[in-house]
Amino acid sequence: MIYLSMTGAKAALQRQEVLSNNLANVSTGGFRAEMAAFRAVPVRGDGASTRVPALETTVGYNPDPGPIQTTGRNLDVAMEGGAWLAVQALDGTEAYTRAGSLEVDAQGQLVTRSGLPVLGDGGPIDVPPNSSVSIAADGTLSATGPEGRPTQLGRLKLVTPDAPLQRGSDGLFRGAEGELPADPGARLRDGALEGSNVSPIETMVAMISAARQFEQQMKLIQTAERQEQGAQKLLSNSAG
Repeated sequence: MIYLSMTGAKAALQRQEVLSNNLANVSTGGFRAEMAAFRAVPVRGDGASTRVPALETTVGYNPDPGPIQTTGRNLDVAMEGGAWLAVQALDGTEAYTRAGSLEVDAQGQLVTRSGLPVLGDGGPIDVPPNSSVSIAADGTLSATGPEGRPTQLGRLKLVTPDAPLQRGSDGLFRGAEGELPADPGARLRDGALEGSNVSPIETMVAMISAARQFEQQMKLIQTAERQEQGAQKLLSNSAG
């Protein structure tokens, strides 16, 4: 009883961690809420087969799109449908994000707000100095210099995964089998940003529920302790 209550309390704490992380990212652009669930794991070995502790498991993320807010900024893009933007992660691998707040760094490279290079058809995208960048719905980039003539810089790499992506420890998503091919039919909305798909109210309610579950498990542990003390008292009286 103590062991099962302990595993239940541990699972409730792990769920609280997931919910707290989601709530902390309620204002993070393009954030996908992490989903968690309990699963039953039978205890192997001799003994009663009814010993089935509960463990917390992460089943993935919520794929629903977040709310889109119009900003009017020419380097803000919001991916439409199931499209994702390809970026180069810190470890050099190709990763994907829905956070579309872009900017040009001091080296003239198109990067995300966190400084990750944005990938195009041929890799990272360089922007000519003193140019104004515009992004079309299909991801095509054009730079207009001081002379007023637009020049195409390439096209953002947009992918539409067939299967759910895997979230990395850096918060970026990757394909289960590596890099994904560019999707010519993927579209984006310029001058807009997608917000987090975390619902603050639902997350707060879930956190309260997890806290109550933790309290119930702790009460069961206290009940088991009282029962053990009562049994020891009975045994000592019988021995006397």
